[in-house]
Amino acid sequence: MINVTKTFFPPLEEYNAQLKRIWQNQWLTNRGELVQELEGKLIDYLGVKNLTLTTNGTLPIQIAIKAFGLSGEIITTPFSYVATTSSIVWEGCKPVFVDIDPEYLTIDENKIEAAITPNASAILATHVFGNPCNVERIAEIAKKHNLKVIYDAAHCFGVKYKGQSIFNYGDVSTCSFHATKIFHTGEGGCWITNNNDLQHEMFYRHNFGHNGQTDFFGLGINAKISELQAAMGLAVLPHIQKIVKSRRKAIEYYKFFLKDTDVKFLKIRDETEWNYHYFPVILKSESDLLKVKDRLNKVGIFPRRYFYPSLNSIEEIVDYKHMPYSESVASRILCLPLSDAIHKEEIMTICQLFI
Repeated sequence: MINVTKTFFPPLEEYNAQLKRIWQNQWLTNRGELVQELEGKLIDYLGVKNLTLTTNGTLPIQIAIKAFGLSGEIITTPFSYVATTSSIVWEGCKPVFVDIDPEYLTIDENKIEAAITPNASAILATHVFGNPCNVERIAEIAKKHNLKVIYDAAHCFGVKYKGQSIFNYGDVSTCSFHATKIFHTGEGGCWITNNNDLQHEMFYRHNFGHNGQTDFFGLGINAKISELQAAMGLAVLPHIQKIVKSRRKAIEYYKFFLKDTDVKFLKIRDETEWNYHYFPVILKSESDLLKVKDRLNKVGIFPRRYFYPSLNSIEEIVDYKHMPYSESVASRILCLPLSDAIHKEEIMTICQLFI
């Protein structure tokens, strides 16, 4: 069986070495030695100013919305994972969808201003599959209309744009360290911001609002990561360059074997150092997608319809509004199996079933 992704497991002895430290410290949670060490190493590796680990990648979005005191409408993309939209709704705000660029698949920056009303308070955009949004144009729009900018950068570990971490753009970026990600802590995530005041507020909000043991800065929740999760991250991080290299080679094979088919590849924005997190292909029609998916499933290969459905169509969460490009792409896009462990022969087998 070949799934859409395969979790990277570091050598057991390396993970056990980190676990041994936990047993020696007798400290499991509440920001122990391993959590603080991993944060420091990630700050250095990524080239960012402030980074705080969390127990998953969704809570940082919710904490950012709370920390900014956002209300009313938040401009967002319909082409993302459901957590992007559900976080807005969960925090009592209204998502206002803007359609996507049909090639980059990120929010169409040329359509944002038309969606802004006096009730808008922020832009929450997704760097799709690690492909950056037009961050310069979004920054201009946000400044003109006095809006905050939050980036859902769940797929962006290690991505650079114009020579620096994509996490350095916007008021705050969030990332996921779920087991399916190229860098992971089993389950986890983080936020990144260059604003020290925002860092302070988000930090206390992720720890129940505490100011010491008995005083409080304000309202908070529990989003802290454990030492056990940090141990996994410390064991995975030394292997990240090897992981990215393997995935890059796999994508090169995919593109070679699919070059004579009708599938369309994701266009990566210029001046981007991509991380090869996913390999999405866009087919000509949904019926073509379903036929290919069925052929693959029958031989134990399981790609994923990701992102599907288009978020504007999930009527259990939002009121429907037609987004033609997002709905079209969502119905035709398929993420093919990709991991550091996939073999050339497996990729050949997958690609042959597209013909």
